[in-house]
Amino acid sequence: MRNIQNENIQEHSMETAVFAHALAEIGNAYFESGYDANYAAVLALYHDVGEVIIGDLPTPVKYFNPQIKQAYGEIEDIAKHKLLSFLPTKLQKTYQPLFFADRHRPEYRLVKAADKLSAYVKCLEECAAGNGEFLQAKQSVFKELAKYQDIPAVQWFMDHCLDAYSKTLDELD
Repeated sequence: MRNIQNENIQEHSMETAVFAHALAEIGNAYFESGYDANYAAVLALYHDVGEVIIGDLPTPVKYFNPQIKQAYGEIEDIAKHKLLSFLPTKLQKTYQPLFFADRHRPEYRLVKAADKLSAYVKCLEECAAGNGEFLQAKQSVFKELAKYQDIPAVQWFMDHCLDAYSKTLDELD
C-alpha cells in the first residue's frame, strides 16, 4: 500500500514497545494482571527482528493462506537465527529468548495486541491524512483487535487513549 508517512521497523518496534509497556502497566494498575511491564517492552522491541533481514510483507499477503503464513514464519525464523549467530556466544543466551519468545507467557500475547494497536494507529494516521488505501485495513485491524477482548487493558486503552491518536496537538487538552 502507498503510505503518506513512511514507517520503518525501528519506529514500529519502538511504538509497539511503548504500547506493550502501557498495556502491561494498565493491566497491573486497573486489573491486577501481574505483567512484567519491562519484559513486555523489551520483547516488543525485538518482536519483528527477523524483518531486519527479510523485510515485511503486507498483512493480506502474509496471511493469505496457511501455507504462506507458515512459510513466512519459517523464513523469519531463519533470519532470526542468522542475526543471533552474529552475536558473541555469551550474548546469544541473553537474546535468544527475545528473538524466540515464550508464547506461553502472558506478555507474549500482550505484545501481539500492542503490535495490532500500532497497526491500527498507523491506519488512523494514514486515513486522517487522506490516504483512502488504509480504510479497509483500518476495519480489518479493528476486527483483529477484538481477538484481544480477554485482555482488559486492551479495551481500557481503546476506550481511554485511542481517541488522542485522531487529534492534532492543538486539539488535545
